[in-house]
Amino acid sequence: MKKIFVLLIAYFFSYIGLYAASFDPVPGQVKLPSKYTQNYIDTLGEEYKKVSDKQIFHVALDMMKDTSAEFSRKAILGYNLTQKPIRIEFKDLSELNQAYSSYDAVGWKKKNKLYIYINPKHEYAPPAALAALLAHEALHQDEYNSLSEETYAWTMEANVWCEMLKRFPESNNLESPLVMRENILKQLLEKGNYTNKYIKKTVYANQGYKNLPLTSPGFSVD
Repeated sequence: MKKIFVLLIAYFFSYIGLYAASFDPVPGQVKLPSKYTQNYIDTLGEEYKKVSDKQIFHVALDMMKDTSAEFSRKAILGYNLTQKPIRIEFKDLSELNQAYSSYDAVGWKKKNKLYIYINPKHEYAPPAALAALLAHEALHQDEYNSLSEETYAWTMEANVWCEMLKRFPESNNLESPLVMRENILKQLLEKGNYTNKYIKKTVYANQGYKNLPLTSPGFSVD
């Protein structure tokens, strides 16, 4: 009986190892907070396997728990307009549209399925910065967009980054282009005394948004 029990335990752990190995590990260049040991990261796979095969996104989503990004995290898990998990991938955005080649990320809808595509230049970004970016992109859940929607999303992103820095200060890697983006948003938020005043001005002046309407479903002028 003891031998059978030992064999079962060995089988269980070998199964877990194979399951964890099916995900792409966090790149070695990425510095993680001490909480995120490989064993801990492996435990996140069951919850996020439908979202991404990359463990760096599993970590980012775990960081979003119990923050102002919780709404976005749940949206990514399937509590969104499609009622399906949002798939997250690194992708050359020029494949979608040449105009998107320099974008940091794009929310995309295809056949009632939502995707968040992130520029591969952020592959080695701190997951806390990715968490802030995901909090933004998860708000885009349909084919409509607007200046009001982008203002809300950028403000959400800035607020989440502020929270992430308090929780994980080691994430402020100034060599990361995504961290540079997040710090600019943080400065705009602080300059506006934690209102969207200057973020809104930046969004409205963005040439990439010049053809957007003022409002979209769920997002009105504030």
